[in-house]
Amino acid sequence: MAGSLPADGPLPINRLAEPLLRKLSDVLDRAAAGKGWRDLAQLAGSHGGVRLSSLELEQCSLEVLVAEGSPSRSLLQLMGERGCTVLELTKLLQALEHTEALQCLNIPGIKVVVEPESRAALSGQTVKLSCWAAGYPHLHYQWFKQKKEVPHGNTPELVFSQVNTDDAGIYICRVNSESSYVFSRWVQLDVCDLQGAYHGDSLDLPENKIHICIHPQPQNLMVGEMLVLQCEAIGIPIPQYQWFRNGSPLTNGDKKSYMISSVNTEHQGIYWCHVYNDKDNQESKKVDIAIGGKPVAVECTEEDLSGLGGHDLQDQSAERQFAVDKVALLMGNMSYCNHPKLKAPLVDVYELTNLLRQLDFKVVSLLDLTEPEMRNAVDEFLLLLDKGVYGLLYYAGHGYENYGNSFMVPIDAPNPYRAANCLCVQNILKLMQEKETGLNVFLLDMCRKRNEYDNTVLILDALKVTANIVFGYATCQGAEAFEIQQSGLANGIFMKFLKERLLEDKKITVLLDGVAEDMGKCHLTKGKQALEIRSSLSEKRALTDPIQQTATSAESMARNLQWAKAHELPESMCLQFKCAVQIQLGFAAEFSNVMIIYLRIVNKPPEITVCKAYVMDFPLDLDIDPKEANKGTPEETGSYLLSKDLPKHCLYTRISSLQKLKEDLTFTVCLHYEYAGVDDVLDERKVVNIGKPLIARLRIHQGFGKNSCFQSCCFAHSPGPGAAKFCPPLPNCPSHSYAGFCQPSPAHSGNALQPAGCHCRMTPNRLLAWQSMWPYPNQSNIPVETTDETDELESNFSGSLRLSHPQ
Repeated sequence: MAGSLPADGPLPINRLAEPLLRKLSDVLDRAAAGKGWRDLAQLAGSHGGVRLSSLELEQCSLEVLVAEGSPSRSLLQLMGERGCTVLELTKLLQALEHTEALQCLNIPGIKVVVEPESRAALSGQTVKLSCWAAGYPHLHYQWFKQKKEVPHGNTPELVFSQVNTDDAGIYICRVNSESSYVFSRWVQLDVCDLQGAYHGDSLDLPENKIHICIHPQPQNLMVGEMLVLQCEAIGIPIPQYQWFRNGSPLTNGDKKSYMISSVNTEHQGIYWCHVYNDKDNQESKKVDIAIGGKPVAVECTEEDLSGLGGHDLQDQSAERQFAVDKVALLMGNMSYCNHPKLKAPLVDVYELTNLLRQLDFKVVSLLDLTEPEMRNAVDEFLLLLDKGVYGLLYYAGHGYENYGNSFMVPIDAPNPYRAANCLCVQNILKLMQEKETGLNVFLLDMCRKRNEYDNTVLILDALKVTANIVFGYATCQGAEAFEIQQSGLANGIFMKFLKERLLEDKKITVLLDGVAEDMGKCHLTKGKQALEIRSSLSEKRALTDPIQQTATSAESMARNLQWAKAHELPESMCLQFKCAVQIQLGFAAEFSNVMIIYLRIVNKPPEITVCKAYVMDFPLDLDIDPKEANKGTPEETGSYLLSKDLPKHCLYTRISSLQKLKEDLTFTVCLHYEYAGVDDVLDERKVVNIGKPLIARLRIHQGFGKNSCFQSCCFAHSPGPGAAKFCPPLPNCPSHSYAGFCQPSPAHSGNALQPAGCHCRMTPNRLLAWQSMWPYPNQSNIPVETTDETDELESNFSGSLRLSHPQ
């Protein structure tokens, strides 16, 4: 076996098999700060007796500029030539706690053989969470509740003699040996408190049985009132819930509580909850929910009707409408794994973001999302909606339409894809309606041809009859959408015409009619693409309607906080090195999940003749190619849209897919310099932690959108184990901005605020307290200058159309 080690005698590193050296070098090249090849070199010099000069380290670092080059491979070669053995390398990697590299050398590992189980218990019961592992040489255990160590939780079994509601939460166990560590899976402990009705131990229930502690209660309601049904159970594993009405399962009825904000007569019937896990199932009591009707007609005289003349109606229709708030989710998918890649969504999403911000929309703009990321982004978008809020969703990418339902295709969709791999637009509309929004606008820049590989017929709950829905389809049913085929940046056909009219103060349907007429005048798209508008809008509502809030409500504060979380940029910072060189770092947001880091040297002593700086060691989640970082122009990094706004004479690094970031964004700033008359190249490094910028704060990669602090705290699934040195990975809890160079600050915390835990019961007082610590933008947002360097349509792409969103 190429990767195995001989058992006899000390073996120099450079005598390892070449495949093993390549694998080990790759692991060290990709390592995060504190475990990279430079850390190994420094440790080898201070503890291993293998000292390398600054010039040798510089030669190693320059390997990143060579095709197939590896700094770590060069370092291992030098260490081997100096007599460093595999045993000595193993000790160095153990000191760095580099588990992945040790595994390459077949260091004995740890295996969790008994995982803890999630459970729901009654207050006062004795509860035990168990984690047992096998490994070598000696194992040590440490339990965590979220990120905090549990006092005295250093045994395989975590025992609560009399559990209470303060003990409820998410737990994980870390198992350590001398050379490595592993985490158990996350588990949830729920505690049901019946406020002294009876003591938990008196139940004496078998562990494999479910017991329902709280049953739903019958209710008599009037039309328009709120229905709230509750059911709570204990058991191992933690029970799951499904609500039924008249024998049929209810959509979104998979929580302990089932709520309808405004009931009508169709909601009456017999309700109950089915509670189950993989060992048992129980049904709650069946309760009758009666709905009392209201008069369906109003008695009036002819005299009463005389004041409802046509003139009054005309004046009423001309009244200005107001929005409680305006929020938009913009998603553009381009870099498909199994389908043709697209170009136009980059420019389309960017320009639409700028325009909507001028209309006071809170905009979340995202590029290249997988299916879970799209679903979780929609969940976060729904948190921003409320009664009277204008909601706009724009999507550009591959798509299709089957049986009247439109489907947006994520970048990781298989080939062929089906409904289960995509997001249904009509289902999103149903969820928006539940928020009682004032206006629902969908702008879909995608194909609408039928998917011949998908025969799924989705049975969705009927949409409410509302007069506030507008669909703007970039093309007609059964047709394709196009983008411009050219070497530079360009819009899709739909956005090319939409952006010219979007700021017009007109009813949204009238505005879209104008776009349709403009598109119809383009002879290149006649017979190929035509805008289709579907609307139930009865009021004169426009995207330009002003925002008017009568009072600051808890919902408004929660919405502002949730939006601000996704748009917080790190502050500009000044780094002071020992050699008296000063480096400034600045940050700019290209999209809600794309950030530009720019760096420049602002001060150096005169005796230093050569001085260079660059950033490196980014988290593996972001998959940043070192050869595409630290460029002299933004365009070289792939950022074509912000170049005119960024400061000049810097090194630029583009960080995309921030939604994938699992931990704080940490990177290293490296400084190389030479003194006059000295040949040696000296280097200094500083590790910078900027927290979780932009959309990374929402942790949409984890799939906890439905369990956000503003909705619920029921974690249906536990995330997998992570690998952190001191703390376990934390499960989720809950402008198109620009941060330029500013005055140097002596310290930089990275995060303005990192919530310590899940603030689940979000009362108005708690929101006010939290809001006072959170510097979110005001309601008017920050207008951003739009960019439009695209030439006239006819001269730019005559005869060069291509399909942008084929099926």
